[in-house]
Amino acid sequence: MGSQYPERVSEIVPSQIAIGDDEIFDAHVGGKLSVEMKAPLDTQRALSIAYTPGVAQVSRAIAADRTLADRYTWANRLVAVVSDGSAVLGLGDIGPAAALPVMEGKSALFKQFAGLDAIPIVLDTKDPDEIVETLVRLRPTFGAVNLEDISAPRCFEIERRAIEALDCPVMHDDQHGTAIVVLAALMGAAKTLGRDMGSMRVVVSGAGAAGVACSKLLLAMGVSDITVLDSRGILHTGRDDMNVVKTDLARNSNPRGLAGGMVEALKEADVFLGVSAGVVPEELIATMASDCVVFALSNPDPEIHPDIAAKYAAVVATGRSDFPNQINNVLAFPGVFRGALDAGARRITEKMMVAAAEAIFSVVSDDLSADRIVPSPLDPAVGEAVAQAVARAADSSA
Repeated sequence: MGSQYPERVSEIVPSQIAIGDDEIFDAHVGGKLSVEMKAPLDTQRALSIAYTPGVAQVSRAIAADRTLADRYTWANRLVAVVSDGSAVLGLGDIGPAAALPVMEGKSALFKQFAGLDAIPIVLDTKDPDEIVETLVRLRPTFGAVNLEDISAPRCFEIERRAIEALDCPVMHDDQHGTAIVVLAALMGAAKTLGRDMGSMRVVVSGAGAAGVACSKLLLAMGVSDITVLDSRGILHTGRDDMNVVKTDLARNSNPRGLAGGMVEALKEADVFLGVSAGVVPEELIATMASDCVVFALSNPDPEIHPDIAAKYAAVVATGRSDFPNQINNVLAFPGVFRGALDAGARRITEKMMVAAAEAIFSVVSDDLSADRIVPSPLDPAVGEAVAQAVARAADSSA
């Protein structure tokens, strides 16, 4: 008799973790979330307070003063985790129903690492107009929006328009959560190696959501020599096959005016940042500068195996939990949203993102090593440090 589970699970789960299909699927039966009451409803009096007739007094008060909803509902502390299922993990466009387990998991991480309630919302549309309109109509229900697993380049437009349309924090985590943790990790790697981060020559493989956001944040932090590649090669101003986002990035990166592909980009580079599904051959990593840094973040299969990269690189990081230096967005997004909501911020600014990266770095700054450039995602100090730093940055923003 065959297994009741899909055959491709072993392709999705990193082999070194050795988790059985039964254990995985059993943990997801019925979903990963539930709603819990803050007070018992075990008496007639309690029922009358929580629901009718008592609740009517609260509803009348909010109708008279909309701001009271922040105090008497969970909306201002509720994060909507929103996806259209078009770019889920490394699985691609698998649709909203298949994306829901991931959004449930994301919501669980908000609760575990920031104490925030979150609700997964998957939308059966890829139309930016419909997605933004849906969020506008749902705005009374939540206090912040975590956009997730939306394909590029639509993700850039959807995030921009949602920020403009909503009066609450909005962040596309695939962009900015990744960028925040990459920045923190590069801070850690640079200090470990005694290098000035701003002088490092960085190669970014991938010009989608994560690659673009990482490049922009590193540029903002003074890393001036960044070369970005998409599936067709190096982004440069002489190319006429790029979308608007890539064209803009080409104007602000690649100061050496390089053309070609990975061969030309990696020669004597100090940092390789992989945020694509591509594969980088060992012989190209061997052409990088001595004491180089390799962040191979594709998951579950890194662009180059960490053990091979370590033959040439002084610091190696991946997105996987079974190797040192896991660059995981969970280090950032729970604390970022918690800090923004604590401060009553209406926007998540670049200053708040930098503060988050610095806070992540601060957790390990006194105990850095080549295999510890970022803290563990399970370190309870991280979420609180990020939340406090982001709240302070929001408070001091104009």
